[in-house]
Amino acid sequence: MTAVTASMVKELRDRTGLAMMECKKALTEADGDIELAIDNLRKSGQAKAAKKAGNIAADGAITIVQEGNKAILVEVNCQTDFVAKDGNFAGFSEQVAKAALAANETDAAKIAELKLADGHTVEEARIALVQKIGENIQVRRASIIEGENLAVYKHGLKIGVVVSYTGDAETGKGLAMHIAAFNPVAVSADQVPADLIAKEKEIAEAKALESGKPANIVEKMVTGSVEKYLNEVVLERQQYVIDNDKKVAEILKATGTTVAQFVRFEVGEGIEKKAELSFAEEVAAAQAAAK
Repeated sequence: MTAVTASMVKELRDRTGLAMMECKKALTEADGDIELAIDNLRKSGQAKAAKKAGNIAADGAITIVQEGNKAILVEVNCQTDFVAKDGNFAGFSEQVAKAALAANETDAAKIAELKLADGHTVEEARIALVQKIGENIQVRRASIIEGENLAVYKHGLKIGVVVSYTGDAETGKGLAMHIAAFNPVAVSADQVPADLIAKEKEIAEAKALESGKPANIVEKMVTGSVEKYLNEVVLERQQYVIDNDKKVAEILKATGTTVAQFVRFEVGEGIEKKAELSFAEEVAAAQAAAK
């Protein structure tokens, strides 16, 4: 048995893009033969997919599939808008969404294990698509929404909205379009996550204190800032996209419509580029994790 050295692992890592431990395993199985290890990895599809996995996939598309009173939104990422418009990419995204909805699954790791109509898993299909297209492709997230009535709206490939509501169908459609445009975080003020309000309050306090105003004035300034924030992010308080003279709450009341919940996905939101670790840093990180 040939001893697998650090320099051999580094060379395989540089040539394939695989993680250090994956390279060590491949070299061990190939008895230290780097070329054989690469051939084996290529046969399994790991090498190319792993090489591409280091690339940031912040583009892509939102796919929505609806079955009766249940719908799923899935974000699948790629690296360029060109690939996001590709038919193969769109077909893969559609298959993933259908399989996830049928399984009632929203966890990306578990979605990867689901079987598609052709018998392959989502992960197997993803790797095959990476090999074919040549870009990193990732199933990032999914969300399922149910309701008595569902309004679905897509703005191009990048934004998707599903609204669960009761009442007027035209208003439901209008609300889906509105949410796509104005990106509210909650239907009503009492539904806004406490951490978002706390963050806004902290920012407002810092700005108010810089003014040198008395404490009672600072408190009023902070309250005003938080109210202004809520007016911007609460659906009911926003000016309606179809009729700017009215707030959404007025439209809901006039049409007898109630919004139960909504989901809005936008491609790439929250994705940050991560710095790649050098080989030395990866070794150090692996050693630290082993302690």
